Amino acid sequence: MTNYEEHLFHGMHVFGELYGIEKELLDDKDILEHAIKLGVDKSGASLCGIQVKKFEPNGVTLLALLSESHASIHTYPEMGALFFDAFTCGDRCKPEMIATTLIDILKPQRKELKTVMRGDRSIDESMPLSRPMVKQVQF
Repeated sequence: MTNYEEHLFHGMHVFGELYGIEKELLDDKDILEHAIKLGVDKSGASLCGIQVKKFEPNGVTLLALLSESHASIHTYPEMGALFFDAFTCGDRCKPEMIATTLIDILKPQRKELKTVMRGDRSIDESMPLSRPMVKQVQF
């Protein structure tokens, strides 16, 4: 059962642009999938699944569905660059660890990062913490 305190109506959203990355890394879906999985693990988030699309002639889009929200990567190998974002609800996870892991693995020459705190903590404070926010349903 997912508890309300794990998925509060606030969280941290990390946005990034990484530049000066080797073209081969940006076109390698296996390396990118490994990087996002490792980052999600380090962040403390729960990975539900990953969707990966390799484009021709190049480029990869990856979306990681998290119990706490999501993380995504969109690469532009011809430009040596990528966009990414990671959002997690509540205070338990550290989405900035996803960004740090991508940076450690891909070793960009330049990075632009932005962190936005989202949601309304006053809504959370008025909700009883013992109440489940979402019920798990089996299909």
